[in-house]
Amino acid sequence: MNKIITTSQPILLFLSFFLILNSCSDSPKEPTKTATPKTTYPSDITPFFDHWKLILGDGSNAGFANNFEHKDFFFSKNDGKTNWVVYKTPNAGDTHGTSNNTRTELAQAKKWYPATADDKLNATLKVMNVSTTGDARVAASYSVVVGQIHSADGHENEPLKIFYKKFPGHTKGSVFWHYEINTAGEDNSGRWDYSTVVWGNDFSVVGTEENTYPEEPKDGIQLGEEFSYEIEVKNGVMSLKFTSEGHETKSFTKNLVESEYQTTADIPEQVQELFVPIGQDGVERKSAYSDEGLFFKLGCYNQTNGKSPDVNKNWCSGAETHDGDIQKQYESGNYAEVWFKTASIFVSAAAVSNEGYFTKND
Repeated sequence: MNKIITTSQPILLFLSFFLILNSCSDSPKEPTKTATPKTTYPSDITPFFDHWKLILGDGSNAGFANNFEHKDFFFSKNDGKTNWVVYKTPNAGDTHGTSNNTRTELAQAKKWYPATADDKLNATLKVMNVSTTGDARVAASYSVVVGQIHSADGHENEPLKIFYKKFPGHTKGSVFWHYEINTAGEDNSGRWDYSTVVWGNDFSVVGTEENTYPEEPKDGIQLGEEFSYEIEVKNGVMSLKFTSEGHETKSFTKNLVESEYQTTADIPEQVQELFVPIGQDGVERKSAYSDEGLFFKLGCYNQTNGKSPDVNKNWCSGAETHDGDIQKQYESGNYAEVWFKTASIFVSAAAVSNEGYFTKND
């Protein structure tokens, strides 16, 4: 007698479920979707870019820099705690105007007159790099300008430049500020800067030989160390305040509408030593900058360049430029880089539209 063997219903259900799972395992899987990281632009960190236009380290004009970045010159960076705006520029490349120096720098899009002004610029920053090459006898070597007041009129001179400078091999560098005279007469070739120390040394402290450096300043600022500056111009007087944790707060004032350098007898000893020997021995107009429109600048204006010191022993550094190759300069440390954490600007009602804020001499 033949027996009929039947499969129970539970076993059939198990086999069906197994076949379904096995079939699913052979099916292509949907790729995992990941969100695209949101770009943090410099204008997200210091949201004041409606007031400025930006020049980059290749000489190009980026205009108003809202929602803008450039991987070589202008971008954001997080140091693990804080977002910063990075301004970076090589020792050599295409420069703006008649300057010998490259810059990644903002220029204020309005000008104002010092006699009627009530204008302010504040910033907190840290300098991350200055050129590793240059001639130590040249005062501008190894330095960068991180803030300015510039004239838009006349000779287009600069009543304020704020410098950071550090010699190779030193741990600490110097912060100092310059006043450039607004030269009397039509000839501006005699203009000169007077340098005032904040921390460390002033512009005039240089090496005795090309690669011989002066003593390191005891009260200087290190690369990567934060400091702040506050600039106010009100009723013709410029007031400056510099602060940094662990350092003495320093304050200064300078009259911008009445000169203290109207005769050759008024030329300071520092200028007699630095500038007069190379023919920069001018005097200043009595009214200084009183009738000229001024504007703020902020960023990374590299003062180290590749021009021979034979051209000008104060401003031409003879530094390494790798024939203008930007990436090679970055790789070898021949660049300036400044990070800004905060910055703010206040412009009084006296400010007027300035079509020519990028001037020929800036």
